[in-house]
Amino acid sequence: MLKVQDIKELIRVIDKSTIDEVEIEQDGTKLTIKRNTNPSLITPTMVEAPAVRENVQPTVTAQEQKTVAAKAPVEAEQPVRTETKVNDTHVTIKSPMVGTFYAAPAPDAQPYVKPGDHVNESTIVCILEAMKLMNELEAEVNGKIVEILVQNGELVEYGQPLFVVQPE
Repeated sequence: MLKVQDIKELIRVIDKSTIDEVEIEQDGTKLTIKRNTNPSLITPTMVEAPAVRENVQPTVTAQEQKTVAAKAPVEAEQPVRTETKVNDTHVTIKSPMVGTFYAAPAPDAQPYVKPGDHVNESTIVCILEAMKLMNELEAEVNGKIVEILVQNGELVEYGQPLFVVQPE
């Protein structure tokens, strides 16, 4: 079950972002937070989920699909990927979620990647922390890291570019 402190932290993160709605299922509990135009009206709603599922994978909600379809009808038909073409020679690795960007597995450890490093599809490039869960992000592309676009410990948003890669 989600703790009150985790919910408060999530509300703070959403309040600082451009996200209008978040829906999370964890340990049989479903949490939906919707942003209204009046910030004092934001209220989390908790509903018991009908069944507990193990190893729940992140999915795109129907509302997110409608939002993407409204903004870019052609792109809504394609699967959600964390990489996009910047130009003919570079690809950007984007954040698949809202969270805190960590360049290394621990504060005193070396970063996963630096500019000039070669990566493959399964190379871990960073950790994204969301609600105390550490999510490793893989490159999903073969190539060389050209630029890291965010700083360690920085809050990132869904779809925000994190790395520029020159594909091989």
